[in-house]
Amino acid sequence: MAKAVADGYLRRIPKAELHCHLAGTLRATTVAELAARAGLALPRPADKLYQWPDFYGFLDVLRLTALVLRTPEDFSRAVYEYVEDAVRDGNLRHVEFFFNPDYFYPNGIDYPAMVDGMIEGIEAAKKMFGVSSLLICCIDRSTNTPAQAVEIVETAIAHRRDHVVGIGLDGAERAGPPATFAEAYALAKRAGLHRTAHCCEDNQTLVEAPPTNYLICRDVLQCDRIDHGYNMLASDFVMAEARRDGLYFTPCAWTSLVHNRPHRPQRIRRMVEAGLNVTINTDDPAMFETDLGHGFTTLFESIGWGPDMARKFSLNSVEGSWLDESDKSALRMAFRREIAALDKEFGYETAAPTV
Repeated sequence: MAKAVADGYLRRIPKAELHCHLAGTLRATTVAELAARAGLALPRPADKLYQWPDFYGFLDVLRLTALVLRTPEDFSRAVYEYVEDAVRDGNLRHVEFFFNPDYFYPNGIDYPAMVDGMIEGIEAAKKMFGVSSLLICCIDRSTNTPAQAVEIVETAIAHRRDHVVGIGLDGAERAGPPATFAEAYALAKRAGLHRTAHCCEDNQTLVEAPPTNYLICRDVLQCDRIDHGYNMLASDFVMAEARRDGLYFTPCAWTSLVHNRPHRPQRIRRMVEAGLNVTINTDDPAMFETDLGHGFTTLFESIGWGPDMARKFSLNSVEGSWLDESDKSALRMAFRREIAALDKEFGYETAAPTV
């Protein structure tokens, strides 16, 4: 049976990535090379490095890979290699990277040096591929206390860089309810930083990551975007609130847990059908052995959506981004031109585009 939309179209439709952890983008070969240079022993060879028994084992490997980024040049390389891969595999046009400063301090690098290294990679990737990038300074609720979270935000403000446009909250949701970090988020808001948080992840139970966490992220942390969101589906009230609020969500089509992969597309489908503003992302693409193109093709194969939904996700990724209005307008127009050309090439131009 013919697919509702061609894989080539899904891979080539322009995309912005709004949920991507820098430490999770590292090619395993790059990790092995940098680890050898640093004298850091890895638990497994590069071709078997990205394996884990459960979500918490995944987090351990994620923090391990972060230990190889030790110089500004390492950070520049990490950014550049992700963009290079994502342009090739999924036609990336814009990306917003999460980075956790506390993952890298043990490596002997300070905040300005790591951020300036990332910015160097951003500028090189922009020159080579035409892809724009922004940075999101992230708090790990599993390892950062509320006081440490405030320090992270204070550091980002003290060493302000235009590319660092917001803060995030990641790690195991059960370890740090969102309200715990209210002070850090209030500080970020006063400083004019955007705010997002990992919320209602389906690798946590409904007790560990209840639907009401969305309400706390909205009302207490005053987030203007939400990462993941799947466990919200257990509450009709919370889903109705989220639909009314109109925030953008950044679910990911692939996941660290193999047993959860068949369920993730259906949860994203239900979020879309409930009227939420949804974008499609990779989370930790190298670690999960996925990419933006793979995420789109597997999602669409599971659900059976057609090109209209591909257009919607493509344009949603622009609208949900934290680009300033001028850059967002330019990217929106570029996406629409590119989509129109693809529609003509694939014979989809008779379908009304989704705005």
